[in-house]
Amino acid sequence: MNAATTRAAPRARQGAAILLLAAALGSPGARLVAQQPATPPPAAAPAPSTPEARLRADRDALERIRSERATLEQRLADLRGTVHDLSDEVANLDRQVDVTARALRELDVQLAAIGAEVDVATGGLVRAEDELAVKRAMLRHRLVDIYKRGPLYSTQALLTAGSFGALVARYKYLHLLALRDRALVARVQQLRDQIDHERGVLVSLEQAVATNREEKATEQTRLKSLADERQQSLVQARRSQISTQARLTQIASAESHLETMIGSLEEARRRAEARANAPAPSASTLTTRDVGRLDWPVDGTILYRFGRVINPNNTTTRWNGIGIGAAMGTPVRAVSGGVVVVARAIGTYGQTVIIQHGGGDYSVYGSLSRMDVKEGARVERDDEIGAVGRTDPDLPAHLHFEIRRGQGTAVDPLDWLRGGSAR
Repeated sequence: MNAATTRAAPRARQGAAILLLAAALGSPGARLVAQQPATPPPAAAPAPSTPEARLRADRDALERIRSERATLEQRLADLRGTVHDLSDEVANLDRQVDVTARALRELDVQLAAIGAEVDVATGGLVRAEDELAVKRAMLRHRLVDIYKRGPLYSTQALLTAGSFGALVARYKYLHLLALRDRALVARVQQLRDQIDHERGVLVSLEQAVATNREEKATEQTRLKSLADERQQSLVQARRSQISTQARLTQIASAESHLETMIGSLEEARRRAEARANAPAPSASTLTTRDVGRLDWPVDGTILYRFGRVINPNNTTTRWNGIGIGAAMGTPVRAVSGGVVVVARAIGTYGQTVIIQHGGGDYSVYGSLSRMDVKEGARVERDDEIGAVGRTDPDLPAHLHFEIRRGQGTAVDPLDWLRGGSAR
């Protein structure tokens, strides 16, 4: 081997090394233009700290409040469909007012939170757009440089290295330059994705703000309506209480008057029997054999029963008889024979017929629309004495029926009527 061959061998090995490095490295310009950044991994599900998650959590809290109010509204509807104490209705409205006020406070909190999220998203968007502008300028500058140098620049740089150490240094430099160019491209794409996401967040936040304001206006209207309704219910409750107390006073006065009247009738009966030197008091047409066997004075349903009753507004009424609901004008018949001692209007009893059965026993028929008998007339069992009417404005058409025994003491008529306990 001659000297020329000996000198050529290191050069050949150096050229082969350069070609291998060039092949491994490739043209930075070509790789920058042709190679796309690696596909980013799929985005993970939004954590609870994201704006979307926080909005969902806020909406869930608001829905729980509204569900509570819906339950109260259903309870109010149930109350209004039944006999109830107006104070219960007022209390229900108070709770609805409280729940609606809580919903308004929740909406205010949400609006403030959405405003803060808008500020954060806007700041992030501005920063991303500013950085994107800088990165794009850098990328344009690099592309211009790559274009001017041509596709074989990297290869030329490696082939012109004066030594193997210079070759390695140039390779490292070109490799780092290529990595930097790839990172720049990836960052530009990342910033584009970030800007798209921030804009989407802003759009959703703007929609949430609009929805929040609409719902807040609706809740404010509802709150005012509930406050007005509550005030009306309070006024109605007060009027009802006053009206009920006045009515109870009238009923008590009428009952007292009736008892006085029966007492006077009984005293007159005893005096008449004394003047006639009767050996024994007149026998009553009502006997113990009639217990549970008397025909009903009118067919119908029981509206109220004998005894003490607690009214919805916590007032107490004592009924000395029963109320038998029936259609207006339905004929009323005597449950037993006797003499009509009263056929006139008596306070809250309205038009009333009282039959004296003898022996201190009486039957009373009140709330009549008409009276078909006169005082002093004798009637027999099942004779028609009048018709069902409506005297009490708080009750439908009905007959008020009493039985009074021995000195006019009121007893439960259901014990005397046929099948009374089953009605």
